[in-house]
Amino acid sequence: MKMVKNIFLLILFSALSMSLANADGTFYLVRHAEKQDDGTKDPHLSDQGQKRAEFLAQQLSLANITKIYSTEYHRTQETAKPLSDLLGVPVEPYNPENLEEFAETLKTETGSIVIVGHSNTTPSLAALLSGKEVDDMDESEYENLYQVVLIDGKAQLNRFKIFPIATVPAIEQ
Repeated sequence: MKMVKNIFLLILFSALSMSLANADGTFYLVRHAEKQDDGTKDPHLSDQGQKRAEFLAQQLSLANITKIYSTEYHRTQETAKPLSDLLGVPVEPYNPENLEEFAETLKTETGSIVIVGHSNTTPSLAALLSGKEVDDMDESEYENLYQVVLIDGKAQLNRFKIFPIATVPAIEQ
């Protein structure tokens, strides 16, 4: 199983690294992982969500992350925490109610930056950063990882999937 994980990560980051040559800024945007259905407005992650957050941290551990942003909800903070702990990069809060201003601020930053948001903000922020149309995200979608690469004022938008290792199909030998 570890070999499958390593092969998957190698393929993912080979694709990512080709996009990063000469990048001014690279942004990884993800919706929070699966949340508990506890009836509150600020639920914590479920067990499956915690596993997805751990896998996200492993996937992005090789992406030279320099900053991590998250809204101040439990589910987004808990999604960002494994990556923050792994890399020693603190999680900085952002206000999801003013995405236009946040996008303009992000465009002035360099490095590789992770932004953890929500189903109603992640596609919008990806669109603002890339200048490209991004489909809305359904409430049941947790696996999308958007990558926006800015090079000389031009944007490239990529979309990847985040599947916890238990759901990655085995490669037969």
